[in-house]
Amino acid sequence: MFIKTDKRNPVPEDSWLLAQYKASGDLEYLGELYNRYMHLVYGVCLNYLKDEEQSKDAVMQIFEELVIKLRKHEVQNFKSWLHVLARNYCLMAIRKSSRNPIVSIEDTFVENDSFVHLDLDDAKEQQLSVMEKCMEALPEEQRKSLDLFYLQEKCYKEIAELTGYDLLKVKSYIQNGKRNLKNCIEKNSSE
Repeated sequence: MFIKTDKRNPVPEDSWLLAQYKASGDLEYLGELYNRYMHLVYGVCLNYLKDEEQSKDAVMQIFEELVIKLRKHEVQNFKSWLHVLARNYCLMAIRKSSRNPIVSIEDTFVENDSFVHLDLDDAKEQQLSVMEKCMEALPEEQRKSLDLFYLQEKCYKEIAELTGYDLLKVKSYIQNGKRNLKNCIEKNSSE
């Protein structure tokens, strides 16, 4: 069976819809574009969050983030950019929920041993400590670039503007910084 395309009403390309949204601010363009990949975003969210309702909420909140972020970022490949945005959103949601664990009202605080004996996960604490030390050991350019790229979610161009570094240097600092950070963490974790 062959799929027939309607020559009279061709499906607009992602880049065209994106350009129309950026030019006009009309959410109809963005909505049509997002609708194409909503099922993929939901899949990413479900994979990370492991909860259907939370994933549905995340899909809507990611759309709201898109409205703002697409005005600031230059996006070449919408589908892959959206995948990274969804993954980062979920990771941040997981990080926030681990910092602020939800405790059920039904739990009896006084008699609950796990609440009375709160033990920090020593392995995770040690990993974070090693990572912090390794970040501090990086050359300043690499440390700044990694911080802006991964923690503050800035694009290469924004990093170049904020730091005054050449765009190609920013890419190099991030690539070398990742490698150096990984090597340092592996070296210090085995000790």
